[in-house]
Amino acid sequence: MTQKEKKTVFRVMISIGIALLIIFIAALVLFGNELRSLMSLEKVDDYGMYQMTYYGDYGFDDFLETGADNDADIEAFVTKRLLKGLPINLGVTGDGCTAFVVKNKNGDILFGRNFDFVYAPSLQLYTAPDNGYASVSTVNLAFAGYSEDNLPDGSLFDGFLTLAAPFLPFDGMNEKGLAIALLAVPEAEVPYHPDKITLNTTTAIRLVLDKAATVEEAIELLEQYNIYFSGGIECHYLIADASGHSVIVEYVNQELCVVEAEAEYQIASNFIAYDGLNIGEGFTEFERYDRVQNTIEANNGILEASQAIQLLADVGVFDGAVDKLQWSVLYNLTTGCGEICANRKTNHIIGFYLESAKRNNVD
Repeated sequence: MTQKEKKTVFRVMISIGIALLIIFIAALVLFGNELRSLMSLEKVDDYGMYQMTYYGDYGFDDFLETGADNDADIEAFVTKRLLKGLPINLGVTGDGCTAFVVKNKNGDILFGRNFDFVYAPSLQLYTAPDNGYASVSTVNLAFAGYSEDNLPDGSLFDGFLTLAAPFLPFDGMNEKGLAIALLAVPEAEVPYHPDKITLNTTTAIRLVLDKAATVEEAIELLEQYNIYFSGGIECHYLIADASGHSVIVEYVNQELCVVEAEAEYQIASNFIAYDGLNIGEGFTEFERYDRVQNTIEANNGILEASQAIQLLADVGVFDGAVDKLQWSVLYNLTTGCGEICANRKTNHIIGFYLESAKRNNVD
């Protein structure tokens, strides 16, 4: 190779290097928060349980300006705003869940919740929006298209759909000590007002986590929106705050109805509780409720964290020989601490602390 040819090759290599550097810088500018979020994705249990911090703005305030009348509308918003054009298909919810609110001996408010369904990988998501409260929530990744044979492992691209997670919480707790969880019920008759924005099952949870500090504020927020239930699975919500106030929000006779606690604790299962209706499907919803109530009463209305986690494991649903318990999570609304485990693995409990969401906020 002549000296002239070497110089030509050198100039071409320099040009390519500069072009690649420009592309790299542009990617950091355009997708820096997304890349940083994906790089935080960590597998914490081989069953298919992950943790991730979402950095930057996920556009929820913009979403609240228009809402969504159906899952296709949410898919379109998430695809455009969060996934940079990569499509997502929503359409899975849960069925056999149990949740309760109880105090421990120190007076801390504990919020426990099981999610029972077919296999569903999960993601514990930390968010800290500029115009809202920091929160930690649990996401059913099956809702984002993941499965036992398609997990967000390996490359960043494999985990790309987890960027939709802020719109897919199934339960969570925010920095004010406000917690919420969805549970399936046999029926729900929702009101509809044409002048109100419409949310779905999970974006209603995001609304509460981001914007409500108390149960009263959560109810007021939910009353400002229409709601539809994704996948055709109607739900109600157990909501509690750091003061110990808890309610079940249900939709009966086209009204938002509130079930107040009748004791120092409250339990929710898969039946309509409002006004003593007790409408269930005849599965195990009443048995699970009774078992939780009996355990709490036997302990004089007090459960420690270890007892609460064990109780969640004990009431997880079996469908024949199939273990349907996907995750159990316990939020301490007083301290911001919590524990989570996958698939009844009480020997592998993962502790967490909500302050990490605020520390990781991005300006």
